[in-house]
Amino acid sequence: MEDNTKKGLDGTGLELPVNLHGNLKSASSDQSHLQILHDIKSSNTPAVINYGASWCRVCSQILPAFCQLSNNFPKLSFVYADIDECPETTQHIRYTPTFHFYRDGERVDEMFGAGEERLHDRLWLHS
Repeated sequence: MEDNTKKGLDGTGLELPVNLHGNLKSASSDQSHLQILHDIKSSNTPAVINYGASWCRVCSQILPAFCQLSNNFPKLSFVYADIDECPETTQHIRYTPTFHFYRDGERVDEMFGAGEERLHDRLWLHS
């Protein structure tokens, strides 16, 4: 039987801004999360991963801004990973939302919690 449950950004149930630059991805399984991490580690493109959960109110509040910011920072890769859809590869995440910032394939920064202005400043710093 086929699972028609929406996952990733589509599974949030939120009305999210359109991504204009194709730099926003969703990790909707442990396998896709591992592939995205591999791509980040083998790339020189700076990246940010937003670890959230569909049941997290704060995550739902910051996600539209995260998607909108992907349009303002076209040289950054943006990734949304739902911890419930990637349970094996996100065991290290203790707070939602958590943002991990990558440069030259290495994690260089981490931000806990929301705050659009704070997130914007971190993105600007790492872009």
